[in-house]
Amino acid sequence: MYRAKTIFGHLAPSVATRKCSVQKVDCRAPLEDAADDIVVVHGRRTAIAKAKRGSFKNTTPDELLSAVITAVLKDVDLNPASLGDICVGNVLQPGAGAVVARIAQFLSGIPESVPIYCVNRQCSSGLQAVINIAGGIRNGSYDIGMACGVESMTLRDPSNPGDMSPRTLDDEKARSCLIPMGITSENVAERFGITRHKQDQFALLSQQRAARAQKMGLFQAEIVPVVTAFKDDQGNEKTITLSQDEGIRVNTTLEGLAKLKPAFKENGSSTAGNSSQVSDGAAAVLLARRSKAVELGLPVMGVLRSFAVVGVPPDVMGIGPAYAIPAALEKAGLTTDDIDVFEINEAFASQAVYCIEKLGIPLTKVNPNGGAIALGHPLGCTGARQVVTLLNELKRRQKRSYGVVSMCIGTGMGAAAVFEFPGK
Repeated sequence: MYRAKTIFGHLAPSVATRKCSVQKVDCRAPLEDAADDIVVVHGRRTAIAKAKRGSFKNTTPDELLSAVITAVLKDVDLNPASLGDICVGNVLQPGAGAVVARIAQFLSGIPESVPIYCVNRQCSSGLQAVINIAGGIRNGSYDIGMACGVESMTLRDPSNPGDMSPRTLDDEKARSCLIPMGITSENVAERFGITRHKQDQFALLSQQRAARAQKMGLFQAEIVPVVTAFKDDQGNEKTITLSQDEGIRVNTTLEGLAKLKPAFKENGSSTAGNSSQVSDGAAAVLLARRSKAVELGLPVMGVLRSFAVVGVPPDVMGIGPAYAIPAALEKAGLTTDDIDVFEINEAFASQAVYCIEKLGIPLTKVNPNGGAIALGHPLGCTGARQVVTLLNELKRRQKRSYGVVSMCIGTGMGAAAVFEFPGK
């Protein structure tokens, strides 16, 4: 059994490995507002750059963090000293970037009296940062805090798992934690019959939606333009400004995707075209107790209604959202029918397609502005970026509605959070 946990209530019921048993309930009216609600006040992100060769290849993560933190505080005109805590999600930096985060804080003009720490729950690190800050507000430690996510996949190698016991290889589950992510994608495709054609179709849709959103300027409210130094192949340095995501391939075709060779396994189905891109980027989300937001005259962009994290087999880690989403929905007293938008991280098309089909979610509700296949997946940043993207999309729709952020997690987990947009 996969055991689901949440900070917003007691232990959730177990979710079966092959069949979700979350009880169907009628579509419900919006939940009542309460003074103790955990609300999202504001959020911004950098554009997402291609790792190794993109615009942020010479930009350190502290600078990326500082850009988004500064923008959020400036946008809402908040005194930085008001922050009760800051949590930063990061995967690849030593110590999950604890020193880097403190430096970014000072570069952002936040006084030393404000504490900061980091969290690493791999691909969900940015979302976990949001949940950790929400938990601090919920337990009364403070009334307002900042959650961030950052990753430079240019500057750090994701292939080093760290120091491990020699006994690791003697235990099947422990050994499975070392399976490369690309192979776990192949395992999902083979075990659950997700064809190469389905994966390529999904990848094409991600690119098309992201290209449309970029052309329409839908990401402008999210993205903080970052001025930074860039060295070309000859070593010449120049100053550039990045204000658009670099990974979107506007000329992607199904025929072109079909020509790509398997990236991880001979005769496999996961390719560079239907997998997430390695990337650099950062995002920041400001959260508060509703009463504090009202007191300070801050806007309410969204309300955090529930969160769940589950464990799944490491060798098919990509199935995590198929179990985390029902657990989070059950906590909120909602069903998939109640949700307007699902932001499900596209680590690989194989796992995203499996989760969508498993839960019976209409594709029209999933990643309406593209996902990580088109935008990129800076590991520690993604969860926070998804929250920003989700709430901006719900805001454009102008009605009171619900959205879900979810992702699979390396070593075999899934996480999901439910947010409510309050309407005009």
